[in-house]
Amino acid sequence: MNHNWIVKSLFVLLSGSALLAQSPWSAVGPAGGDARSFAAVPGDPSHLYLGTTDSWIYESLDRGATWHRLSKVAASDDLILDHIIVDAADPSTVWVAAWIVDRPDGGLWVSHDSGKIWKPVDGLQGRSIRAFAQAPSNPKLFFAGTLDGVFRSSDSGVTWTEISPPGSKEIHEIESVAIDPKDPNIIYAGTWHLPWKTTDGGKNWHNIKQGLIDDSDVFSIIIDPTQPNVVYTSACSGIYKSETAGELYHKIQGIPTTARRTRVLKQDPVNHNVVYAGTTEGLYKSVDAGKTFERMTGPETIVNDVFVDPKDTSHVLLATDRNGVLYSKDASASFVATNEGFSGRKVEALLVDRSNPSRLFAGVLNDKTYGGVFTSSNGGSSWDHLGDGLGGRDVYALAQAPDGTVMAGTNSGMFALASGSTDAAGNWTPRNMIQNTVIKKTTVVKKGKKVPVETLVKDTPGKIDGRVYALDLSGDVWLASTANGMLTSQDHGTSWQGKPALGFSEYVTCAAHGTVMAAARRDGLIVSTDAGQSWMPAELPTAITRIYRAAFSSDGTLWLGTREGVYLSRDQGKTWTWIERLPLRDVNDIYFDAQMNKMLVSSRESDWVFAIDLSAKDWTWTRAGWKIFLIRAAQGRLLAASLYDGVLVEPKSAWGGSGQQ
Repeated sequence: MNHNWIVKSLFVLLSGSALLAQSPWSAVGPAGGDARSFAAVPGDPSHLYLGTTDSWIYESLDRGATWHRLSKVAASDDLILDHIIVDAADPSTVWVAAWIVDRPDGGLWVSHDSGKIWKPVDGLQGRSIRAFAQAPSNPKLFFAGTLDGVFRSSDSGVTWTEISPPGSKEIHEIESVAIDPKDPNIIYAGTWHLPWKTTDGGKNWHNIKQGLIDDSDVFSIIIDPTQPNVVYTSACSGIYKSETAGELYHKIQGIPTTARRTRVLKQDPVNHNVVYAGTTEGLYKSVDAGKTFERMTGPETIVNDVFVDPKDTSHVLLATDRNGVLYSKDASASFVATNEGFSGRKVEALLVDRSNPSRLFAGVLNDKTYGGVFTSSNGGSSWDHLGDGLGGRDVYALAQAPDGTVMAGTNSGMFALASGSTDAAGNWTPRNMIQNTVIKKTTVVKKGKKVPVETLVKDTPGKIDGRVYALDLSGDVWLASTANGMLTSQDHGTSWQGKPALGFSEYVTCAAHGTVMAAARRDGLIVSTDAGQSWMPAELPTAITRIYRAAFSSDGTLWLGTREGVYLSRDQGKTWTWIERLPLRDVNDIYFDAQMNKMLVSSRESDWVFAIDLSAKDWTWTRAGWKIFLIRAAQGRLLAASLYDGVLVEPKSAWGGSGQQ
């Protein structure tokens, strides 16, 4: 049977239904995440655009105090939007240059309706664009720095010509470009290996490295708009200033050697003696034209872009990794987060409180001190950070026990949140002690003879110090799949017992139904019928090539989400049934919702959600409008963790048609 043909045919059938007309789900936070770039409408700094790491553009109409999701530049989710330009000749025309991580891909997109609808610019599609600029003296001239070289358009972006030597072994991997404010034939280009300059529009180039430490990656170049001979250049080796139009540089003091990546330099548009440097270790500011710099934020702040309001230069915005947009109203003396309406969090764990379905927990990745866990008491309308005690760890799993205790499985151990805790003041405490028992062999003397005796004693305590993949706290015995093996606890996580099961340590998913437990590796399944004291291998269908998730339904049926779809077993893994006509593969998440009495199914490669009846005879479906990492339910309404956009909430009456096995 051609499974791919079945999937494609059913999706065509489903796509023809009225379901496509439904509203997409709402992204509700947690606010913040990775912000990459700013652009303001010329003459109207209250109207701002924000670029992200997942192809989305956000918009603010109140100087960055609040944001709303405006549009997606392209269908893919992996565009890094590092450069946005509002056309100086036409503010309704907006340009976005993008690149993709770990691939020499990207492109240029243009919108002629203020960012609502985008179309690709043919001449640069597929090119990884790391720098983009419009000539200050001629708005028809645009310049793009790509991995291949420097490109120029003389007709407002319609056609493009490479102006650096094609195939050059030196002028490639362009990370920054700057155009002389008076003469557009004078162009600076920073590469992954020192800066270059042309004074004749690209006919001839020469290296401008005198004074720079050799082999410096050049991240940012800015030219003083009133004194074009003054050029600031940032590199992995520090910040440099030239007063000879780049022909000779001297290194600026005040930036620590550990702040190796100054991603962006910006001058105050009114007072040019004020220069900002956004680094991977905070924001620095100079008030004396670069002679000295002072750090204005903590070293944990990674700054990708800086915006200084030309109508009020005390108003400064930072686009940061993890913490989204930071706002200052006192010229960077202090900052607060202004992320209302913006969420770019990667949520890997999502939990609905057992006793209060309006209370949600979201575990995030890659956010360090700004991440960990967020909680909402109103179904996602607002969120509070609940990270103290987690030490900036990534959170991969969240689970709740019947007594209300919440456990977080991280990249380095497990942590407990006591029942009823609602604030962020030191609530998370580690629960990482492994206390196994071992057989101790001794001899005793009975009736004058030595007799061997075996007794159970506590082994030397160990520690859970690796990743915790999954947790199930639903029964009297808690279950955890970790890098240390399959572990169980009979004392609410105070101590854990276990070890690698059947020779394997890293099981990626686990589930429990009373004393029956299951755990899976990518390519294997084990089952326990004695609450994890012993494990047995389960026979899998030969068609299964990868397991993502295991779950039990209320009747004890074991379900697997796999690369090939959904399988179920009613006899603890002895025999299996494939949900053959379910039009979904790469099932990354399955979750049993007791209130709906259905198994919820989703794939990170799709925006479809299916709810399968326990009999496995029929199902219903809906579409989220976003690619989904995992699916949960609260009060009959679905919630999802998206791949890049935080938590999603289903609109009312979203469910469409049905299907049958």
